[in-house]
Amino acid sequence: MSIFEDIRTAFSRRDNALNQLLLLNVLVFAVMVILRAILHLSSASSVYDLLMRQLAMPSDLPGLLRHPWTILTYAFTHEGFFHILFNMLNLYWFGSLVREYLGNRKLVSLYILGALAGAVLFLLSYNLIPVLQPRLGVPIIGASAAVTAIIVGAATLLPDYTFNLLLLGPVRIKYIAAVVVILSFAGVSGGNPGGEISHLGGALLGFLFIKQLQRGRDLGRPVQAVGDWVGGLLSGRPRLRVSHRSTPVPTPAAPAAKKSAFPKPEQDEIDLILDKISRSGYESLSKDEKQKLFRASQK
Repeated sequence: MSIFEDIRTAFSRRDNALNQLLLLNVLVFAVMVILRAILHLSSASSVYDLLMRQLAMPSDLPGLLRHPWTILTYAFTHEGFFHILFNMLNLYWFGSLVREYLGNRKLVSLYILGALAGAVLFLLSYNLIPVLQPRLGVPIIGASAAVTAIIVGAATLLPDYTFNLLLLGPVRIKYIAAVVVILSFAGVSGGNPGGEISHLGGALLGFLFIKQLQRGRDLGRPVQAVGDWVGGLLSGRPRLRVSHRSTPVPTPAAPAAKKSAFPKPEQDEIDLILDKISRSGYESLSKDEKQKLFRASQK
């Protein structure tokens, strides 16, 4: 029973978004693998195909209208071991950066919006590009679009952060993201054009998400609002309402000038932080230094 208790604990924590995304993908994969084996031995493989159609997103609009939930469930569904392995490794590596720097809610928003952007571009391509229309109806599964959004988002946020890659040594993540995008473009002419196009949709969303965030606009607010609403329903807790007293509350004097809740750091501080990065790498920065660097990027 301990494994089920561990799963329950992982999903009950509010500061565990990355592990929850990883676990949800792995659980769906494991359940589908077990069901596929059981149904195969029972000579009922057609039931597995029926179940997969409830999770995979179709490329034709009538099929999507019959299964509208698949616009999200496809991003948590995998069939091949290496497919889920590489997606989860990338989600862990790049998602850790996004979570550390922007928090759990931004990470989930980026994942969900990346999946939606990939789904939209996938649908548009199959329904509007003539060369793809003979394949209309082909479904899509996998977290690749959502993970690509996180890869490009992390690279846009921290372009000079380095990963030590096997055989290659330290590589800045902006170059890793560039290779991912180029490979997606190259794959459009291959055997899985729809999947590669969805990756490009996720990549575009990841770039725009961070750029808009740096300008003070959070594209993930609708996702967070829906998540809060669903969380409230599942927890059964009533929504809090603010009530006003009849007696007047003294109003504090207005400040002479409106100040940001997070003042911009001075240029000298930023220079010292950049010097520290050049000496020891981004990972040597403290959380406060990382936040100062992010606020400076919003200037």
